[in-house]
Amino acid sequence: MGERIQSHRELNVYQNARASAMEIFELSKSFPSEEKFSLTDQGRRSSRSVCANISEAWRKRRYKAAFIAKLSDAETEACDTQVWLEFANLCGYITEPTFNRLDEEYNRILGQLVRMIEGADDWLIKQTPPHPIPHSPTHHG
Repeated sequence: MGERIQSHRELNVYQNARASAMEIFELSKSFPSEEKFSLTDQGRRSSRSVCANISEAWRKRRYKAAFIAKLSDAETEACDTQVWLEFANLCGYITEPTFNRLDEEYNRILGQLVRMIEGADDWLIKQTPPHPIPHSPTHHG
């Protein structure tokens, strides 16, 4: 893995997901007001949840199953985001090229998440076995 990563914010997948979520936030500002509680809200929530789940996974690295579960949740949210983007495109709120670019970016994010899941052991915090308590020498006499 090269240099030691200290925070989830240093992960490329997190940075990519955050940038995409911010772009969705900006794009959704122009969505019609009748979409506020559906398409706008859902797209913002799912795109932000990708980031939140990645950060939670990072904190669960002591437990392989929990780490993988949170990354899997991030995958699910990324797929949800792709669906909301598709609807935004079909409704004419975002252009076809914008949809295609963001959809491809989420495919990249999904690939990064899958690679992290497949290589989960490389990301886990290695537990060090407890050291035995040294015995004090016994004095006879």
